[in-house]
Amino acid sequence: MTKSHIPRRQFLLSAGAAASAAALAPVTIASAGEVTLPAIRHSVFFWLKKPGNEADRDALIAGLKTLGAIESVKGIQIGVPASTEKRDVVDNSFDVSEMLMFDDVEGQNSYQSHPIHLKFVEDCEHLWRQVVVYDSIAV
Repeated sequence: MTKSHIPRRQFLLSAGAAASAAALAPVTIASAGEVTLPAIRHSVFFWLKKPGNEADRDALIAGLKTLGAIESVKGIQIGVPASTEKRDVVDNSFDVSEMLMFDDVEGQNSYQSHPIHLKFVEDCEHLWRQVVVYDSIAV
């Protein structure tokens, strides 16, 4: 194997990660390698009524995945708490999280009343006991 040869597994993993990232959100590469993402980030954290219930967690995740079909959603990431270092500033008490990205406030506003979002709430709200939302805009 030469220095320029990349092992097949490493190449496939890298290619898959790049393809997944490209599918999630439009990214603009600015000067000096600076990456620009859509301006609005809608971060939502869910606590299940039945913590640790895998069927409820999976049902919530499936419902969240439907939100990616909304036209104004420019990126979506759904997650569960990571096994990162325990520190006082880290809150991993939630069960499921989602991050949606929008180009602008208008896109986020239209998402709120979109039929897919309303259906998600109707179908899944019985699963959670608490929801916390953090909306931010890039500066």
